[in-house]
Amino acid sequence: MSNKSVELKLIAELLKNSRRSDRELAKALQISQPTVTRARTRLEKAGLIREYTIVPDFGKLGYHLCSMTFAKFRELPHVEALRKAIETYGHRLSEIPQAVLIERGMGIGANGVVIALHKDYGAYVDFTKWLRQFSLIGPFELSSFLINLDDEVHYRYLTFSTLAKHMLSLQKEEEKK
Repeated sequence: MSNKSVELKLIAELLKNSRRSDRELAKALQISQPTVTRARTRLEKAGLIREYTIVPDFGKLGYHLCSMTFAKFRELPHVEALRKAIETYGHRLSEIPQAVLIERGMGIGANGVVIALHKDYGAYVDFTKWLRQFSLIGPFELSSFLINLDDEVHYRYLTFSTLAKHMLSLQKEEEKK
């Protein structure tokens, strides 16, 4: 098995359960424990493994809404204006405790997205008011998609096991070529 193959399979196993020891991972991957330890160290040093974490049941933690808020800046400010705005507001983005993802991007007419968790609708409204302070950067529109975490119907929960299966299926397709 190549180093790249070992590393991808190790990442997939860690996505499924990052609490396992190197010995348990070696058994699952059918390789030696020192090989797992070396591969894990390489992945950490290369930044491919950023952290070891869990995915909790957010509803049981008291979050009842998940929002995907899309921002559409109508006019992208001049580069210098954008730099100044980032200096002024950039640190404020890290102050949004309910935000789990903040990124630039493109699609559905938007060029930014914030994914956040909220205790209730009132907290969501306060969150959108807080986001509107960034209008000083330039005019923008916000639109949101709200997910009721208390809904009895769930099609697929957020899990990293699903991502692990997808990664391994891509590797198998690549090996067939």
